[in-house]
Amino acid sequence: MRQFTKCCILLLILFMANSVSIRAKTSKEGGITSDVIQKARQSFKLDTSTRALMNALTNNDIKKLALNRQMYVAHDNLFNHKIKTKGITNQKSSGRCWLFAGLNIMRPKIIEKYQLKEFEFSQSYLFFWDKFEKANTFLELIIETKDRDPLDRELQMILESPFPDGGLWIYVVELIEKYGVVPKSAMPESEQTSSTGMMGRLISRNLRQDAAILREMSQDGATVDQLRERKVEMLKDIYRMLALNFGVPPQEFRWRYESIDTVVSEIKTYTPQSFFKEVVDVDLRDYVPIYNHTLHPYGKLYQMRLARNIYDRPDNVFINLDTEQMREFALKQLLDNQPVYFACDVGKEQNSEFGIMAPDIYDYETFYGMDFSMSKADKFRYRESRSTHAMVFMGVDTLNARPTKWLVENSWGDKRGDKGYWTMYDEWFDEYVYKVIINKKHLPKRVLDILKTEPIVLPPWDPM
Repeated sequence: MRQFTKCCILLLILFMANSVSIRAKTSKEGGITSDVIQKARQSFKLDTSTRALMNALTNNDIKKLALNRQMYVAHDNLFNHKIKTKGITNQKSSGRCWLFAGLNIMRPKIIEKYQLKEFEFSQSYLFFWDKFEKANTFLELIIETKDRDPLDRELQMILESPFPDGGLWIYVVELIEKYGVVPKSAMPESEQTSSTGMMGRLISRNLRQDAAILREMSQDGATVDQLRERKVEMLKDIYRMLALNFGVPPQEFRWRYESIDTVVSEIKTYTPQSFFKEVVDVDLRDYVPIYNHTLHPYGKLYQMRLARNIYDRPDNVFINLDTEQMREFALKQLLDNQPVYFACDVGKEQNSEFGIMAPDIYDYETFYGMDFSMSKADKFRYRESRSTHAMVFMGVDTLNARPTKWLVENSWGDKRGDKGYWTMYDEWFDEYVYKVIINKKHLPKRVLDILKTEPIVLPPWDPM
């Protein structure tokens, strides 16, 4: 026993000595020394021009100072092809861009079909069911991973964001196929649909509590059937919270409209499913997600693990193509008078006051004397850029059959941009557009054939 104790003490001493050695080595190498500080100080020369720059930057907004006036003066918001629509939607303080964009590509058809002054779908209606489905998906994934270590990477990702606002095109498709759609008048916005932060945090807390309960039940020997019985009780609480915050989604409603000629239609009763079938009548499965994922080979089919809002539906699938092909198909669809759903990194090199997206709209290089350029692949690889926002292409300006700029319908209301619209220059498309949704009729056979192949599964932590 004494020998064993001595061995344990010796091992502890060796471990502590090794730890001290590692700390000592770390503290001596790689830190900012006085020599490094001295070199940095000497490199900064406060001459007349540098002092003027420092005075300007310390007392003014950087973006206003760096705005490229030549670019702004040369800019115009004219397009030689535009799709007619009316009104601008506003997602306000919520992460529903994907849902607004998905519904907005269908608005022009309804407005034209019924000669309406304006029309808007209820985003709140589908958002209710999206949230309910996401809660179920989270709880099912907790059951699915019940035997994993709490620090398992995939489980940690699930727990990190149990109830997100964000989504993808396929989320819109799955929701509409299951729940239909309703006009905004049948389920208008509430304070909580327009500002989702607090509600989201409360329901996320509740779901994490539920996760702890389900895992503890599993450890105590509960079967999957028993866990799912408890899950149903948990979902009742989620439904109640959603109904209190959003209102109750209609099972049927009455709708009538007034045309631009002031002709009022007869009032008719619909279910959400019959409204989509009779009034909208679009086959959403005809649309194919085309991505530009620079870190993986092109011409392949990919599937993003855990990228779904409805648990018992497949994960998101996309075809990976280069930017030139994305541009070609998006242009073809626009010229056929069909809006294009797309997703991009909206926070990069765009001006919300004037509604301009252009790589040279801000001249930061001149101010700082630094080159900030990176390839699209490196921006994505090193997390400088990623897909953050979905919008709709509603027009294009071409020269010699090639796009020079794109008309973008946003969902930030009409007080931002050019009355709710942005002009995206084609160079910006190259750098920051990552996804377009294209109707099959605008895709060649070689691309459609990719859909018949077995998808390559990407992990949930893939940057796309």
